[in-house]
Amino acid sequence: MFDMLRQAQMLKEKMAQFQKELESQSFTGTSGDGKVTVTMNGKHQVQKVVIDPQTAASGNTEILADLVKTAANDAGRQVNDRLKDEVSKMTGGLGLPGMF
Repeated sequence: MFDMLRQAQMLKEKMAQFQKELESQSFTGTSGDGKVTVTMNGKHQVQKVVIDPQTAASGNTEILADLVKTAANDAGRQVNDRLKDEVSKMTGGLGLPGMF
């Protein structure tokens, strides 16, 4: 029993350390063959949006909004995939409920 509690505490500490590392990393999503890129950190906070000038000048705000949304979702998916992979490594693939 004591050993399980110690392992749980170690896992908690590892996860906290990983969370800090993840927050400092950047993930870049793209859409429209690179016409729009969105960069976010591991906290899912958008840090940068780059839009190809020709795409911006097209005046089609509906398409532009969709490209930005798609790029942001791509970056967010990368954050989630990284987190999921790391949690799986830490837990040995146990698939703990509520984790993903």
